[in-house]
Amino acid sequence: MPHLAILKPPGLSRHFLAALAITLLLLCAAGEAWAHNVAEGDKGYIQESSGVLFWPFVYLGAKHMVTGYDHLLFLFGVIFFLYRMKDIGIYVTLFAIGHSTTLLFGVLTGISANAYIIDAIIGLSVVYKALDNLGAFQRWFGFQPNTKAATLIFGFFHGFGLATKILEFEIAEDGLIVNLIAFNIGVELGQLLALAAILILMGFWRKTESFMRHAFAANTVLMAAGFMLVGFQLAGYAAN
Repeated sequence: MPHLAILKPPGLSRHFLAALAITLLLLCAAGEAWAHNVAEGDKGYIQESSGVLFWPFVYLGAKHMVTGYDHLLFLFGVIFFLYRMKDIGIYVTLFAIGHSTTLLFGVLTGISANAYIIDAIIGLSVVYKALDNLGAFQRWFGFQPNTKAATLIFGFFHGFGLATKILEFEIAEDGLIVNLIAFNIGVELGQLLALAAILILMGFWRKTESFMRHAFAANTVLMAAGFMLVGFQLAGYAAN
C-alpha cells in the first residue's frame, strides 16, 4: 500500500500551522459531540420507539455515519493513497464487515464495554492510519503492518462502539432485529455517500501538484486529530 516512507518531512509552513491550529480548535469545540455522537433527538426517538420502523432506522443509521467524524477521519486515512476503485472497494468492504459484525453482535447479545474506552481506541485507529500513511512503522520498526487486517480489526471496534451506545438507550425488543438491520443498512448507505464525497474532493486534489507536497502535512493533521479524540475520551472516562 502506498505511503510516505520515502519522503522527508517538509518544513512546517505558516499555512500548515494555521490548518493544524484550526483543526485542533474545531476538535475542542466538538469534543462533546465526539464523546456521545448520537444526537439527543435521535436518542429519544430510539428509546421511545417500538415495533418495526424500517425506514426511520435506515435514516438514523445513514445520519450517524455522515455525521460520525471519527468514522470519516478513519475512512479518509484509509483511502488517502488508494487510487484504484478495486482497492478502495476491498478496504471499505473490510471496514463495513468489521463494524457491521460487532454492531449486530453487540446489540443482540447485550455485550458492551465502557464507551469512552472504545471511543479512545477508535481515536487510536485514526492515529494508526495517519502513521501508516506516513510510513512510520517501516521507518521506526522496520516492518509494515497488514493494512487489510488492521482495517478489519478497527472496523470491529468502530461497530462495537456504536453497539455500546445503542445498548445504553435500552432499545425496545419489539422489532429489534429488523430495526437493527435497517440501522446497519443506513450506516452502509451513509458510508457510501460520505465516501463518494471524499473521493470527489480527493480526485480534484490529486490532480494538483499540491497533493504530494502537502500529503505529509495532511496526515500529520490527521494524526493530531486522532490524538485529540483519544484525549477527549480518556478525559471523559476519568471524569466519570
